[in-house]
Amino acid sequence: MKKFLEEFKAFAVKGNMIDLAVGVIVGGAFGKIVSSLVNDIFMPVLSLLTGGQNVSNLFIQLKATDTVYTSIEAAKEAGVATLNYGMFIQTVIDFLIIALSIFLFVKGISKLQKKKEEAPAPVVRKCDYCLEPVADEATRCPHCTSELKPKA
Repeated sequence: MKKFLEEFKAFAVKGNMIDLAVGVIVGGAFGKIVSSLVNDIFMPVLSLLTGGQNVSNLFIQLKATDTVYTSIEAAKEAGVATLNYGMFIQTVIDFLIIALSIFLFVKGISKLQKKKEEAPAPVVRKCDYCLEPVADEATRCPHCTSELKPKA
């Protein structure tokens, strides 16, 4: 049991695990921010385009009755099945805003990270006669045994 607890402790405090935990917590908070952005900023503007109707309240009454329900809640209280396409539209808008936000965030972070310039590959010395690679200190080619000029 002691070995199991030690292995679990080593697993739990690994850098990747902590990074994942922080990511989940920040992601949850970010989700709340985006939901507020959609519900409190974008949806009111969108409702102006739909004649003042809240998009999330759009639905189709599936059960044919003489009564026309004005809200999803009223239809549910009456036991009428509804197709809530407004909620779907709102969820799609949430997704698009979250995806755009993540894209812009990742793009900004990648610009901030400086790419390390790779050092140019070392120039390989080649034999003047057989063109095989030769050590810089060599005076004879190990492939064709030709005498080499000293490297300048």
